[in-house]
Amino acid sequence: MKEMGITLFETAIGWCGLAWGDEGIVAVQLPERDRHATAARLRRRVPRSYEADAPPAVAAARAGIVALLQGERVDLGDVVLDLRAVTSFEASVYAVARSIPPGETLTYGQVAARVGSADQARAVGQAMGHNPCPLVVPCHRVLAAHGALGGFSAHGGTVTKRRLLYIEGALDHEPLTLFDP
Repeated sequence: MKEMGITLFETAIGWCGLAWGDEGIVAVQLPERDRHATAARLRRRVPRSYEADAPPAVAAARAGIVALLQGERVDLGDVVLDLRAVTSFEASVYAVARSIPPGETLTYGQVAARVGSADQARAVGQAMGHNPCPLVVPCHRVLAAHGALGGFSAHGGTVTKRRLLYIEGALDHEPLTLFDP
């Protein structure tokens, strides 16, 4: 594996990270408990990586993510991803997920139908769990049947998923926290 550049950046929900190579972004890291934990997780995911100045395309993706997490309606569909490490099924699922606009959602079953595998909702869920580029591949916009949240593999689990959906306007009420009644 070639060495990859990484950049860490602060957002409205905490420190995020991006990893990239010559063919595009290979990983997006959602916030962990702090900058150090986010960096450590990203380095585990992309072992041969080093902090570097982001090239223009990566800097644009970073700015888009920051804006999206501030509640702006940002389309990250033009961000170039290097998804050579995923299966063809995962790539087709991620393409459908990338077509979901901010503030809107699909179910795992709807995504499965759009990739021509209507009976593969569970496989869609597994693909979302393996998503290397959350936010750019907006797996948080894919829900279980009847609008239930389903799972979310990022730090914070479904609490993070709810928060992302609220920021984008897909939920009409602010998510409860652990300390709310």
